[in-house]
Amino acid sequence: MAEIKPFKLKIKDNEIEDLYTRLSNTRLPDQAPGEPWKTGTDLKWFKKLLEYWKNDFDWKTSESKLNSFPQFKTEISDIDVHFLHCEGKGKKNIPLLLMHGWPGSVFEFLDIIPMLTDPKRFGIQSDIAFNVIAPSLPGFGLSFKAFQKRFGVEEMADCLKDLMVKVLGYDEFCIQGGDWGSMIGARISYKYPDNILGLHLNMLPLIRNYGPEHIMLPEEQDYIDQIKKWKPEGMGYQAIQGSRPQTLAYALSDSPSGLAAWICEKFYEWTDCNGNPENSLSFDKMLANICLYWFSGAIGSSFWPYYARNKRPWFVPTGETVKVPVGYCEFPKEMLRPKKILAEKTYIDIKRWSEMEQGGHFAAFENSEVLAKEMFIFFNELKL
Repeated sequence: MAEIKPFKLKIKDNEIEDLYTRLSNTRLPDQAPGEPWKTGTDLKWFKKLLEYWKNDFDWKTSESKLNSFPQFKTEISDIDVHFLHCEGKGKKNIPLLLMHGWPGSVFEFLDIIPMLTDPKRFGIQSDIAFNVIAPSLPGFGLSFKAFQKRFGVEEMADCLKDLMVKVLGYDEFCIQGGDWGSMIGARISYKYPDNILGLHLNMLPLIRNYGPEHIMLPEEQDYIDQIKKWKPEGMGYQAIQGSRPQTLAYALSDSPSGLAAWICEKFYEWTDCNGNPENSLSFDKMLANICLYWFSGAIGSSFWPYYARNKRPWFVPTGETVKVPVGYCEFPKEMLRPKKILAEKTYIDIKRWSEMEQGGHFAAFENSEVLAKEMFIFFNELKL
């Protein structure tokens, strides 16, 4: 049995001082012609973020908030995996593997975890509560150290299944995920169905390389049309992160403002913010997440799943299906929104399909209460 070590995050003062020195020496570009955000992170908005970062943001407050949750590290697959493990306060507590994606982190979950562990305190009626296990994905944040081996979806799935079963002793558990977390969750559910009680997703991952050899039904053509619309501009980050992750890592590991601009574009593009990212996420939330990437030095490693994805077949093999019960909560600003009839070809036991009126890609970060309520409806219907 792997040793489980309690963990508290403490960034050294000299590292914080170095960050602020670099911020004070930021050299900004000019603004490209055209409407704000059309060519990337808007200069006027970004100057406001930088001023707040330098003058008002307090990393120690964010660090303390994270440290108010029970955290641990354990060695799996030859790396130290960081995770939060928060016990439920219900009459029946079900283990839940809660997974983030890119450019997210465990900071996404600090608002939703108390709702999941103690729903009645938040006015959520539920027969169950959750023992929440929220890892930093292997290669992300506090599950990273320099020169460790890299992980794609398949390796992350095996690693986190081992965390749940072999390390923590949860032979059966639930999963919730978005972004990479949805893909890892789908992979675990496909490969280890006997361990999974139910899979809840706020991004539904389906293969994206449909070719002309396919006979296109209307639901397939709709999904292909979404991909075609998104690909020319929306997938630029995937192209560079999936082909030259090392080159990009030099710039973003050296410049905190560059790192912030790269990540904040996604907070603009993928949240339901109506043109202003602060409508969905506060500066404090954005910067806590960005600072974790900065202090951990994990931005280059966090690109690796894109590189691995480009070199491999889809993580649910062609013709295979995910057979565990699935719940899906679709938010309108999600990147791709497949039709249910298409999703059912891969996820053959969809028990709940909900379409929200507001929200985006970072569901736990933006809409924690909405997501929590949807999760409880789905998992309670499974009669666990």
